[in-house]
Amino acid sequence: MNEDQITIVDEQGNEQLCQILFSFPSEEFNKSYVLYYPIGEEEDENGEILVHASAFIPSENDEESEGELMPIETEEEWDLVEEMYNTFVEEKNAEEE
Repeated sequence: MNEDQITIVDEQGNEQLCQILFSFPSEEFNKSYVLYYPIGEEEDENGEILVHASAFIPSENDEESEGELMPIETEEEWDLVEEMYNTFVEEKNAEEE
């Protein structure tokens, strides 16, 4: 994973280049999280793009291109990610005004 983009591999082995919105650590869950969306994905009828979120564990050797994405497993984790996303959107909207 580099600073701006990440490559996601689905169950069929297809690779999708994604733009990273932001990532953040959580001491509560002892994990980091990353929010991203596929590059080139079409906006929906409301002009929005579906944002994905995953837990992220960086590689031990600290190389930018390595690490492991994992599904977010608990409601508590989803609540945290949603809260962070909402804060991110509010701050972006405030910057644009």
